[in-house]
Amino acid sequence: MTTRRNFIGTAGAVGAGAILTGTTVPASFAADTAPTAPDASTTQAARKKLARDNIRAVDTGMRTNYDAMRGNLTKHLDPIIIVNNDMVGGTYYLVQNGTVVETVKPVDEIFEMAKSIAHTPLGIYSICAPSLDPKYIVPAQVPYTDPHDLEMVAYNGPKNTGWVTPLQDFSKTLDTARKTLTDARLPADLTTSCGYIIDRGQAFIADTVKRGEFSMDAFEAFSADVYPSIRTNMYYSSRYQIDGVSALMTRWRQRVGDPAWSNLYVLVFSLWTTFELNQNSIILKNFMDQSKTDSHLIDLMTAQIVSDPVAVGLDNLARIVMDNIAAEMVFSTDQSTADALKGRPDLLSTEILKLLGEDGTGANTASSVTKGQVNQLVCPFHNRSATTPAVRA
Repeated sequence: MTTRRNFIGTAGAVGAGAILTGTTVPASFAADTAPTAPDASTTQAARKKLARDNIRAVDTGMRTNYDAMRGNLTKHLDPIIIVNNDMVGGTYYLVQNGTVVETVKPVDEIFEMAKSIAHTPLGIYSICAPSLDPKYIVPAQVPYTDPHDLEMVAYNGPKNTGWVTPLQDFSKTLDTARKTLTDARLPADLTTSCGYIIDRGQAFIADTVKRGEFSMDAFEAFSADVYPSIRTNMYYSSRYQIDGVSALMTRWRQRVGDPAWSNLYVLVFSLWTTFELNQNSIILKNFMDQSKTDSHLIDLMTAQIVSDPVAVGLDNLARIVMDNIAAEMVFSTDQSTADALKGRPDLLSTEILKLLGEDGTGANTASSVTKGQVNQLVCPFHNRSATTPAVRA
Protein backbone atom coordinates (compact mmCIF):
# COMPACT_ATOMS: atom_id res chain seq x y z
CA MET A 1 0.00 0.00 0.00
CA THR A 2 1.29 3.48 -0.83
CA THR A 3 1.69 5.63 2.27
CA ARG A 4 2.45 9.30 2.46
CA ARG A 5 6.03 8.50 3.42
CA ASN A 6 7.04 6.19 0.60
CA PHE A 7 5.02 8.33 -1.83
CA ILE A 8 6.92 11.49 -0.98
CA GLY A 9 10.13 9.54 -0.73
CA THR A 10 9.92 8.53 -4.38
CA ALA A 11 9.79 12.14 -5.56
CA GLY A 12 12.76 14.37 -6.25
CA ALA A 13 13.31 17.51 -4.16
CA VAL A 14 11.56 19.87 -6.55
CA GLY A 15 8.92 17.30 -7.37
CA ALA A 16 8.11 16.66 -3.73
CA GLY A 17 7.76 20.38 -3.13
CA ALA A 18 5.32 20.65 -5.99
CA ILE A 19 3.30 17.69 -4.68
CA LEU A 20 3.09 19.18 -1.17
CA THR A 21 2.28 22.70 -2.30
CA GLY A 22 -0.11 21.85 -5.11
CA THR A 23 1.70 24.26 -7.44
CA THR A 24 3.48 23.75 -10.71
CA VAL A 25 7.18 24.50 -10.63
CA PRO A 26 8.32 26.17 -13.85
CA ALA A 27 11.06 24.50 -15.83
CA SER A 28 13.15 27.64 -15.65
CA PHE A 29 13.10 27.46 -11.86
CA ALA A 30 14.31 23.85 -11.87
CA ALA A 31 17.12 24.87 -14.20
CA ASP A 32 18.07 27.89 -12.15
CA THR A 33 18.31 25.91 -8.92
CA ALA A 34 19.93 22.79 -10.34
CA PRO A 35 23.33 21.99 -8.75
CA THR A 36 26.31 23.26 -10.71
CA ALA A 37 29.32 21.02 -11.18
CA PRO A 38 32.65 22.76 -10.51
CA ASP A 39 35.18 23.10 -13.30
CA ALA A 40 38.48 21.21 -12.84
CA SER A 41 40.44 24.46 -12.91
CA THR A 42 38.32 26.14 -10.24
CA THR A 43 40.20 27.24 -7.13
CA GLN A 44 39.44 25.66 -3.77
CA ALA A 45 37.83 28.88 -2.48
CA ALA A 46 35.64 29.13 -5.57
CA ARG A 47 34.63 25.48 -5.28
CA LYS A 48 33.71 26.04 -1.66
CA LYS A 49 31.57 29.06 -2.55
CA LEU A 50 29.90 27.18 -5.38
CA ALA A 51 29.16 24.22 -3.13
CA ARG A 52 27.61 26.45 -0.51
CA ASP A 53 25.55 28.29 -3.09
CA ASN A 54 24.26 24.92 -4.26
CA ILE A 55 23.28 24.10 -0.69
CA ARG A 56 21.50 27.46 -0.35
CA ALA A 57 19.56 26.66 -3.51
CA VAL A 58 17.80 23.86 -1.63
CA ASP A 59 16.33 26.38 0.82
CA THR A 60 15.52 28.79 -2.01
CA GLY A 61 13.59 26.01 -3.71
CA MET A 62 11.70 25.22 -0.54
CA ARG A 63 10.79 28.86 0.08
CA THR A 64 9.60 29.37 -3.49
CA ASN A 65 7.22 26.45 -3.20
CA TYR A 66 6.20 27.41 0.34
CA ASP A 67 5.33 30.95 -0.75
CA ALA A 68 3.35 29.66 -3.71
CA MET A 69 1.34 27.34 -1.48
CA ARG A 70 0.73 30.11 1.04
CA GLY A 71 -0.57 32.43 -1.65
CA ASN A 72 -2.94 29.76 -2.94
CA LEU A 73 -4.09 28.73 0.53
CA THR A 74 -5.28 32.23 1.50
CA LYS A 75 -8.11 31.82 -1.02
CA HIS A 76 -9.44 28.80 0.88
CA LEU A 77 -9.27 30.00 4.49
CA ASP A 78 -12.75 29.79 6.01
CA PRO A 79 -14.33 30.96 8.27
CA ILE A 80 -12.09 33.68 9.74
CA ILE A 81 -12.67 36.73 11.89
CA ILE A 82 -9.91 39.34 11.80
CA VAL A 83 -9.93 42.11 14.41
CA ASN A 84 -7.94 45.30 14.13
CA ASN A 85 -7.74 46.51 17.73
CA ASP A 86 -8.06 50.21 16.93
CA MET A 87 -9.12 53.28 18.91
CA VAL A 88 -12.87 52.67 18.53
CA GLY A 89 -13.06 49.22 20.10
CA GLY A 90 -12.05 47.20 17.06
CA THR A 91 -12.84 46.88 13.37
CA TYR A 92 -14.10 43.36 12.63
CA TYR A 93 -13.77 41.52 9.32
CA LEU A 94 -15.66 38.31 8.54
CA VAL A 95 -13.74 36.30 5.94
CA GLN A 96 -15.08 33.29 4.06
CA ASN A 97 -13.00 31.45 1.45
CA GLY A 98 -10.37 34.17 1.58
CA THR A 99 -12.83 37.00 0.86
CA VAL A 100 -14.14 39.66 3.24
CA VAL A 101 -17.94 39.35 3.29
CA GLU A 102 -18.63 41.95 5.97
CA THR A 103 -16.76 44.71 7.83
CA VAL A 104 -18.19 46.11 11.07
CA LYS A 105 -17.21 48.49 13.88
CA PRO A 106 -19.47 46.89 16.50
CA VAL A 107 -18.76 49.04 19.56
CA ASP A 108 -20.91 52.06 20.45
CA GLU A 109 -19.21 55.48 20.39
CA ILE A 110 -19.60 55.73 24.16
CA PHE A 111 -16.65 53.30 24.40
CA GLU A 112 -14.47 55.89 22.70
CA MET A 113 -15.90 58.80 24.69
CA ALA A 114 -15.22 57.15 28.04
CA LYS A 115 -11.66 56.21 27.11
CA SER A 116 -10.92 59.64 25.68
CA ILE A 117 -11.60 61.52 28.93
CA ALA A 118 -9.94 58.79 31.02
CA HIS A 119 -6.75 59.51 29.08
CA THR A 120 -6.52 63.02 30.59
CA PRO A 121 -3.77 62.15 33.14
CA LEU A 122 -1.79 60.36 30.43
CA GLY A 123 -2.09 63.44 28.22
CA ILE A 124 -0.62 65.64 30.95
CA TYR A 125 2.13 63.12 31.68
CA SER A 126 3.11 62.92 28.00
CA ILE A 127 3.72 66.67 27.87
CA CYS A 128 5.51 67.11 31.19
CA ALA A 129 7.41 63.87 31.89
CA PRO A 130 10.50 64.83 29.84
CA SER A 131 11.01 67.68 32.33
CA LEU A 132 10.99 65.53 35.46
CA ASP A 133 13.93 65.45 37.82
CA PRO A 134 15.60 62.12 36.93
CA LYS A 135 17.34 62.06 40.31
CA TYR A 136 14.09 61.98 42.25
CA ILE A 137 11.65 59.09 42.63
CA VAL A 138 8.56 59.27 44.82
CA PRO A 139 9.48 57.08 47.84
CA ALA A 140 6.39 54.87 47.51
CA GLN A 141 7.33 54.17 43.88
CA VAL A 142 10.99 53.29 44.46
CA PRO A 143 10.38 49.49 44.39
CA TYR A 144 8.50 49.81 41.08
CA THR A 145 10.39 52.48 39.15
CA ASP A 146 13.51 51.70 37.16
CA PRO A 147 15.92 54.62 37.69
CA HIS A 148 17.42 54.20 34.25
CA ASP A 149 13.97 54.23 32.62
CA LEU A 150 13.17 57.45 34.52
CA GLU A 151 16.45 58.99 33.39
CA MET A 152 15.64 58.20 29.76
CA VAL A 153 12.07 59.55 30.02
CA ALA A 154 13.25 62.76 31.71
CA TYR A 155 15.43 63.66 28.74
CA ASN A 156 14.91 67.45 29.08
CA GLY A 157 15.49 67.68 32.83
CA PRO A 158 13.75 69.78 35.52
CA LYS A 159 15.07 73.17 34.33
CA ASN A 160 13.33 72.88 30.99
CA THR A 161 10.02 74.79 30.68
CA GLY A 162 9.13 73.82 27.13
CA TRP A 163 6.09 72.01 28.52
CA VAL A 164 4.24 75.19 29.54
CA THR A 165 2.67 76.14 26.19
CA PRO A 166 1.69 72.58 25.17
CA LEU A 167 0.15 72.07 28.61
CA GLN A 168 -1.86 75.28 28.31
CA ASP A 169 -3.03 74.18 24.86
CA PHE A 170 -4.13 70.85 26.30
CA SER A 171 -6.03 72.73 29.02
CA LYS A 172 -7.93 74.61 26.30
CA THR A 173 -8.87 71.27 24.72
CA LEU A 174 -10.14 70.05 28.07
CA ASP A 175 -12.09 73.28 28.56
CA THR A 176 -13.85 72.91 25.21
CA ALA A 177 -14.79 69.31 26.01
CA ARG A 178 -16.11 70.39 29.42
CA LYS A 179 -18.35 73.11 28.00
CA THR A 180 -20.02 70.68 25.56
CA LEU A 181 -20.00 67.58 27.77
CA THR A 182 -23.74 67.47 28.47
CA ASP A 183 -24.51 67.69 24.73
CA ALA A 184 -22.75 64.34 24.23
CA ARG A 185 -25.73 62.61 25.89
CA LEU A 186 -23.66 60.14 27.86
CA PRO A 187 -25.06 58.05 30.73
CA ALA A 188 -25.45 60.18 33.86
CA ASP A 189 -22.72 58.45 35.89
CA LEU A 190 -20.31 58.69 32.97
CA THR A 191 -21.05 62.38 32.48
CA THR A 192 -20.29 62.99 36.15
CA SER A 193 -17.01 61.07 36.11
CA CYS A 194 -15.86 62.74 32.88
CA GLY A 195 -16.64 66.16 34.33
CA TYR A 196 -14.65 65.43 37.48
CA ILE A 197 -11.61 64.17 35.54
CA ILE A 198 -11.62 67.27 33.34
CA ASP A 199 -12.10 69.69 36.24
CA ARG A 200 -9.29 68.17 38.30
CA GLY A 201 -7.06 68.03 35.23
CA GLN A 202 -7.53 71.75 34.54
CA ALA A 203 -6.88 72.58 38.19
CA PHE A 204 -3.66 70.56 38.16
CA ILE A 205 -2.50 72.27 34.98
CA ALA A 206 -3.20 75.72 36.41
CA ASP A 207 -1.28 74.94 39.61
CA THR A 208 1.64 73.43 37.69
CA VAL A 209 1.98 76.38 35.32
CA LYS A 210 1.80 78.80 38.26
CA ARG A 211 4.47 76.84 40.15
CA GLY A 212 6.66 76.57 37.03
CA GLU A 213 7.63 73.00 37.84
CA PHE A 214 6.23 69.56 37.05
CA SER A 215 6.35 67.50 40.23
CA MET A 216 5.98 63.73 40.46
CA ASP A 217 4.47 64.13 43.95
CA ALA A 218 1.82 66.59 42.78
CA PHE A 219 1.01 64.57 39.67
CA GLU A 220 0.56 61.34 41.62
CA ALA A 221 -1.75 63.13 44.08
CA PHE A 222 -3.82 64.33 41.11
CA SER A 223 -3.92 60.91 39.45
CA ALA A 224 -4.95 59.24 42.71
CA ASP A 225 -7.73 61.80 43.12
CA VAL A 226 -9.28 61.07 39.70
CA TYR A 227 -8.67 57.32 39.76
CA PRO A 228 -12.19 56.36 41.04
CA SER A 229 -13.69 58.38 38.17
CA ILE A 230 -11.34 56.70 35.70
CA ARG A 231 -12.61 53.34 36.98
CA THR A 232 -16.15 54.47 36.18
CA ASN A 233 -15.08 55.30 32.63
CA MET A 234 -13.36 51.92 32.35
CA TYR A 235 -16.59 50.22 33.37
CA TYR A 236 -18.60 51.98 30.68
CA SER A 237 -15.99 51.28 27.99
CA SER A 238 -15.97 47.61 28.91
CA ARG A 239 -19.75 47.34 29.13
CA TYR A 240 -20.33 48.84 25.70
CA GLN A 241 -17.58 46.79 24.12
CA ILE A 242 -18.96 43.54 25.50
CA ASP A 243 -22.48 44.41 24.33
CA GLY A 244 -21.40 45.44 20.83
CA VAL A 245 -19.09 42.50 20.16
CA SER A 246 -21.52 39.98 21.65
CA ALA A 247 -24.34 41.15 19.40
CA LEU A 248 -22.10 40.94 16.33
CA MET A 249 -20.80 37.46 17.17
CA THR A 250 -24.33 36.16 17.70
CA ARG A 251 -25.38 37.47 14.29
CA TRP A 252 -22.27 36.21 12.49
CA ARG A 253 -22.63 32.77 14.04
CA GLN A 254 -26.14 32.53 12.61
CA ARG A 255 -24.84 33.65 9.23
CA VAL A 256 -21.97 31.15 9.13
CA GLY A 257 -23.85 28.22 10.71
CA ASP A 258 -22.82 26.09 13.68
CA PRO A 259 -20.92 23.36 11.76
CA ALA A 260 -18.57 25.86 10.08
CA TRP A 261 -18.42 28.09 13.18
CA SER A 262 -16.92 25.26 15.20
CA ASN A 263 -13.78 25.57 13.02
CA LEU A 264 -13.63 29.36 13.31
CA TYR A 265 -10.20 31.01 13.42
CA VAL A 266 -9.97 34.43 15.11
CA LEU A 267 -6.96 36.71 14.62
CA VAL A 268 -6.63 39.82 16.79
CA PHE A 269 -4.06 42.50 15.99
CA SER A 270 -2.97 44.58 18.96
CA LEU A 271 -0.04 46.70 20.09
CA TRP A 272 2.45 45.21 22.53
CA THR A 273 0.98 47.27 25.37
CA THR A 274 -2.44 45.62 24.91
CA PHE A 275 -1.23 42.27 23.61
CA GLU A 276 -1.71 40.12 26.71
CA LEU A 277 -5.31 39.63 27.88
CA ASN A 278 -6.47 41.84 25.04
CA GLN A 279 -10.05 43.02 25.57
CA ASN A 280 -11.31 41.80 22.20
CA SER A 281 -9.72 38.39 22.65
CA ILE A 282 -11.29 37.96 26.09
CA ILE A 283 -14.77 38.63 24.72
CA LEU A 284 -14.36 36.61 21.52
CA LYS A 285 -13.13 33.54 23.36
CA ASN A 286 -16.61 33.08 24.82
CA PHE A 287 -18.15 32.69 21.37
CA MET A 288 -15.75 30.07 20.02
CA ASP A 289 -15.61 26.30 20.27
CA GLN A 290 -13.97 26.04 23.69
CA SER A 291 -12.00 22.95 22.72
CA LYS A 292 -10.20 24.95 20.01
CA THR A 293 -9.56 28.35 21.56
CA ASP A 294 -5.94 27.53 22.41
CA SER A 295 -5.13 26.90 18.76
CA HIS A 296 -7.76 28.97 16.90
CA LEU A 297 -7.73 32.24 18.85
CA ILE A 298 -4.53 33.95 17.75
CA ASP A 299 -3.22 37.22 19.16
CA LEU A 300 -0.82 38.93 16.76
CA MET A 301 1.41 41.58 18.31
CA THR A 302 2.23 44.63 16.19
CA ALA A 303 4.46 47.68 16.51
CA GLN A 304 1.70 49.93 15.19
CA ILE A 305 -1.90 49.65 14.01
CA VAL A 306 -1.91 47.52 10.86
CA SER A 307 -2.89 49.36 7.67
CA ASP A 308 -4.16 46.23 5.88
CA PRO A 309 -5.18 43.77 8.61
CA VAL A 310 -6.95 41.40 6.21
CA ALA A 311 -3.96 40.83 3.94
CA VAL A 312 -1.54 40.51 6.87
CA GLY A 313 -3.97 38.32 8.82
CA LEU A 314 -4.61 35.89 5.97
CA ASP A 315 -0.89 35.63 5.23
CA ASN A 316 -0.14 34.82 8.87
CA LEU A 317 -2.99 32.33 9.15
CA ALA A 318 -1.94 30.58 5.95
CA ARG A 319 1.50 30.04 7.50
CA ILE A 320 -0.07 28.72 10.70
CA VAL A 321 -2.42 26.30 8.94
CA MET A 322 0.33 25.09 6.60
CA ASP A 323 2.73 24.48 9.48
CA ASN A 324 0.07 22.67 11.51
CA ILE A 325 -0.01 19.95 8.86
CA ALA A 326 3.66 20.13 7.92
CA ALA A 327 4.68 19.67 11.56
CA GLU A 328 3.08 16.26 11.85
CA MET A 329 4.36 15.12 8.46
CA VAL A 330 7.92 16.43 8.62
CA PHE A 331 8.53 15.65 12.31
CA SER A 332 6.45 12.52 12.59
CA THR A 333 8.82 10.87 15.06
CA ASP A 334 9.33 13.82 17.44
CA GLN A 335 6.18 15.34 18.87
CA SER A 336 7.96 18.07 20.84
CA THR A 337 9.66 19.35 17.69
CA ALA A 338 6.40 19.06 15.76
CA ASP A 339 4.67 21.09 18.44
CA ALA A 340 7.37 23.77 18.17
CA LEU A 341 6.80 24.07 14.42
CA LYS A 342 3.05 24.31 15.03
CA GLY A 343 3.39 26.90 17.79
CA ARG A 344 5.22 30.11 18.62
CA PRO A 345 8.55 28.70 19.92
CA ASP A 346 11.46 28.92 17.52
CA LEU A 347 12.18 25.47 16.12
CA LEU A 348 15.73 25.50 17.50
CA SER A 349 14.82 26.92 20.91
CA THR A 350 14.75 23.57 22.71
CA GLU A 351 18.15 22.54 21.41
CA ILE A 352 19.71 25.93 22.16
CA LEU A 353 18.40 25.84 25.73
CA LYS A 354 19.83 22.37 26.20
CA LEU A 355 23.21 23.38 24.85
CA LEU A 356 23.34 26.52 26.99
CA GLY A 357 22.37 24.71 30.17
CA GLU A 358 19.63 25.35 32.68
CA ASP A 359 20.80 28.87 33.54
CA GLY A 360 21.00 29.90 29.88
CA THR A 361 24.74 30.66 30.06
CA GLY A 362 26.15 27.26 29.15
CA ALA A 363 27.90 27.01 32.52
CA ASN A 364 26.14 23.81 33.50
CA THR A 365 26.22 21.72 30.36
CA ALA A 366 27.40 23.43 27.21
CA SER A 367 31.08 23.55 28.10
CA SER A 368 31.14 19.80 28.67
CA VAL A 369 29.07 18.73 25.67
CA THR A 370 30.99 16.49 23.31
CA LYS A 371 30.61 16.35 19.55
CA GLY A 372 28.68 13.11 19.84
CA GLN A 373 26.37 14.61 22.43
CA VAL A 374 25.76 17.62 20.22
CA ASN A 375 24.74 15.32 17.39
CA GLN A 376 22.35 13.56 19.71
CA LEU A 377 20.87 16.82 21.01
CA VAL A 378 20.38 18.38 17.61
CA CYS A 379 18.91 15.28 16.03
CA PRO A 380 15.22 16.13 15.46
CA PHE A 381 14.06 12.61 16.24
CA HIS A 382 15.57 11.87 19.64
CA ASN A 383 12.57 12.91 21.73
CA ARG A 384 10.01 10.48 20.34
CA SER A 385 10.46 6.73 20.23
CA ALA A 386 10.81 5.19 16.80
CA THR A 387 8.16 2.69 17.87
CA THR A 388 5.53 5.40 18.48
CA PRO A 389 2.43 4.08 16.69
CA ALA A 390 1.07 6.20 13.86
CA VAL A 391 -2.40 7.62 14.38
CA ARG A 392 -4.60 7.54 11.32
CA ALA A 393 -7.78 9.50 10.80
